[in-house]
Amino acid sequence: MIRKRKTKIVSTLGPASTSYEMIKTLVESGADVFRLNFSHGTHDDHRARLDTIRQIEKDLDYPIAVVADLQGPKLRLGEFKEGSIAVKEGDRLTLDLDSTPGDSKRVNLPHPEIISAVDVDSILLIDDGKVRVRVIEKKKDALIVEIEAGQKLSNRKGVNVPGAVLDIPALTEKDRRDLSAALAMDIDFIAQSFVQRPEDVAEAKKLIGGKAKLIVKLEKPSAIDNLDAIIELTDAVMVARGDLGVEIPAERVPPIQKDIIRKCRLAGKPVIVATQMLESMTESPAPTRAEVSDVATAIYDGTDAVMLSAETASGKYPVEAVTIMDKVAFSIENDPAYRQIMDSQHPATEENDASDAITAAAYHVAKDINAKLIVNYTTSGSTALRTARQRPYVPIMCLTESEAVARRLCLSYAVHPVLTIDVDSFDDMVTRASRIARSEKLAEKGQRIVITAGVPFGTPGSTNVLRIGWVE
Repeated sequence: MIRKRKTKIVSTLGPASTSYEMIKTLVESGADVFRLNFSHGTHDDHRARLDTIRQIEKDLDYPIAVVADLQGPKLRLGEFKEGSIAVKEGDRLTLDLDSTPGDSKRVNLPHPEIISAVDVDSILLIDDGKVRVRVIEKKKDALIVEIEAGQKLSNRKGVNVPGAVLDIPALTEKDRRDLSAALAMDIDFIAQSFVQRPEDVAEAKKLIGGKAKLIVKLEKPSAIDNLDAIIELTDAVMVARGDLGVEIPAERVPPIQKDIIRKCRLAGKPVIVATQMLESMTESPAPTRAEVSDVATAIYDGTDAVMLSAETASGKYPVEAVTIMDKVAFSIENDPAYRQIMDSQHPATEENDASDAITAAAYHVAKDINAKLIVNYTTSGSTALRTARQRPYVPIMCLTESEAVARRLCLSYAVHPVLTIDVDSFDDMVTRASRIARSEKLAEKGQRIVITAGVPFGTPGSTNVLRIGWVE
């Protein structure tokens, strides 16, 4: 299961990718992490897929990370008597709290928080921005809006409120139930939707209680406004460009994506770029050139991972989508311009932090002596995260006793996790690293490797040793 590229691939499971054979083929084609979308399916469905993944993990002797993606609040219109209405520019419509089916004059908006948060001249975007309305009058329990663009409104379409911070908790009651179920399944990552404030992240972390790592989905403009504080609190980030691209101007998404990736790398937090990366492959066996360029851009930006959603969950060509993404990542990483970009953005080491200094030195030593591999002995995974943020030329083989740590590091750039018992001496450290590097086909006899570890051995956060070894 050696990957030729360092950028990881997250693949969403669904009706098109449920069987043992399909999931195993996705792993063999390049999927490193699987996403279970809790917006769809039952807990039993997700448990069955997770059990299949764990069996494949066992059969392939290769760790696989799993993400439980929580739905978050869904802001939607109510229903219409006829299922839908035609609209045109200049039409007026009342959005109210009355649950009665609507018509061309009014429709239910079952979210008093939206009515409270907006003002006259505020913009609402409905159905992923296909319909744009402006608030022209605000009442206690209703908004009167004027259609500015769009042709049709239909039942239960989503509503976005650009620029407004809504008084809605990021975790709904459904999310809390789903979170409890996911933690009981021993999931590796929890992805949190609808984050607006650092307090939303703190609440999720408290509920998780260290049983999984948290991925914050950045999809609200208010989250971007609080980006630094959110990155500091979370364990990883997902650039969820679908909702984000609805609520902010499309031309702002690329620079925001670059800024998020840069800040996550500097913080040593894994970052995923998601949404519509190879969207046409839900129906087509080949992507568009624009989609390939989109994936390439995320990789040039230095992302840890790129994600497939409908392409592998419900598309006709899930294996082909993973294969294409694997090929694009390999191609970009072998472009000399990619290496120049990665080298131009090296994070500074933390002052008086020996572990940070050692991992940064490992990058430079590996480069200077043309080593084949960097080996990290780690208890918590923090050493591998520090090494990954350097974006090294060579793979990072992470040796750990913890199955949970090995799985979680599947999301991190260039990391190849291997389960092994801890070492108790310097000789054992070098010998075991050399032997495993050969058995994992990451290095050959006579090649040099750079090894980091902590003394006393097995002590979390104590990386203070760097050794150069020869593979025997």
